[in-house]
Amino acid sequence: MSRHPSKRRQDSSEPSFGHAHPTTDIAAASPLARDLAGLLTHEDVDRARDRWAVRRARWTERHSKIAGRLSVVWLLVGPGVLVFLGENDAPSMLSYSATGARFGVGFFLPFVVLTFAMGLVVQEMTVRLGAVTHRGHAELIFDRFGRFWGLFALGDLVLGNFLTLVTEFIGIRAGLGFFGIRPVLAVGAGLAVVFAAIATGRYWKWERITMALAIFNGLFVPAALLTHPNWNAVGHSLLTWLPLPHGKPFDILLLLLADIGATVTPWMIFFQQSAVVDKGMQPQDIRVGRLDTLLGAVLATLFAIATIVATAPLYQHGIDASEFQAAQFAEALKPWIGHVGAALFALGIFEAGIVAAIAISTSSAYAFGEVLGTGHSLNRPLGDAWPFYSILLGSAAAAAALVLIPHAPLEFIVLMVNVIAVLAMPPALAFLLLLVNDPDVMGDQVNNFGQNLAAVTVTVLLISAGIGFGVATILQAG
Repeated sequence: MSRHPSKRRQDSSEPSFGHAHPTTDIAAASPLARDLAGLLTHEDVDRARDRWAVRRARWTERHSKIAGRLSVVWLLVGPGVLVFLGENDAPSMLSYSATGARFGVGFFLPFVVLTFAMGLVVQEMTVRLGAVTHRGHAELIFDRFGRFWGLFALGDLVLGNFLTLVTEFIGIRAGLGFFGIRPVLAVGAGLAVVFAAIATGRYWKWERITMALAIFNGLFVPAALLTHPNWNAVGHSLLTWLPLPHGKPFDILLLLLADIGATVTPWMIFFQQSAVVDKGMQPQDIRVGRLDTLLGAVLATLFAIATIVATAPLYQHGIDASEFQAAQFAEALKPWIGHVGAALFALGIFEAGIVAAIAISTSSAYAFGEVLGTGHSLNRPLGDAWPFYSILLGSAAAAAALVLIPHAPLEFIVLMVNVIAVLAMPPALAFLLLLVNDPDVMGDQVNNFGQNLAAVTVTVLLISAGIGFGVATILQAG
């Protein structure tokens, strides 16, 4: 191995300088200072500034506990919120829409809560791994397990990411289609937003722009409230898991897997770990990183449940939603939530596709950059890390082009992409578990018994779901 995971990246260390720019007045400095300044990249300087802001906030916390703590949380929050709201993407929200339209309020509400709890277990390990090693997930797999397994993991990620990106642009196209916007213009607008988010050459700005977009995932909440839901039925289902879904076992199992795949997918591991590294988070930041991840999981759970509740009237009134696409869900809901509510629902689908397109394409670019050893930070300017940005924009553009193919079975594609994500998750979890249980990698942050028990339970559930789907598929074909 050329590098050992336990070594710390120098550009992620805590800065020892004050407010001055490290490369200021180089000509007047000593030859040694000029040499050291020449080693600093744009990425190093920007990350050091971010870390210095965190140190100032921690110093403030000693004198003003509440203000300082809120400042630290504000500076460090981001990767966890983005990964979960990004996972509330277009195929996920369409899966939840199909769930509510086909089965209403019942078993699937607490089941979705369970899936987000599973996702929280996985992403907590990812936060620790990134903060301790300062290395991306793809890079660690290559170094610890070799080229074969590294390429296997990368291929698993890239294929899953590309298929998911296609569905994101399906959501973008269909969401804007509600307002009569032509597919070419809708897809073009989506690509423009992806480009605008990365054009800043600054991780902090990219993160805040994407978070500002992600909060509009909450549009599903007012859409749900406009249906005037039966809160007693909602509470009853959350506590009792009743009523159970009725229908063809294969259809129920397909939605079960789709809803799991709407919450737990390989790209989340790669994205959040790389984002933690790009943000420059340290082991002492793990506690806030957990809070950030918990906040993201709670918000995403709330918005997912709201989506099921919003489409439940279709089930209650016996409307067949088996062929609905995103815009058609919004159109079908008009009699119960009006034009404004339907517009909010359509905009929510559009937002879900936009945020996920940004996050998932970035996940692929991070992984390629880590493996190829090229610049792979959003703190680098476009010209300085053109391979990284080319992969990011290229993957998004290719997926967008496929979406323009006419007469594609959109809902089926959406559901199957989530199912594929579930089937691809066990290998990704295996690599993650091996890494977080390696003392040479994690030091004193290695998994404890409780964390391993929770992670193994999640893995077993995912494998069981995949086997169950395989058996059901065979029986269905027979």
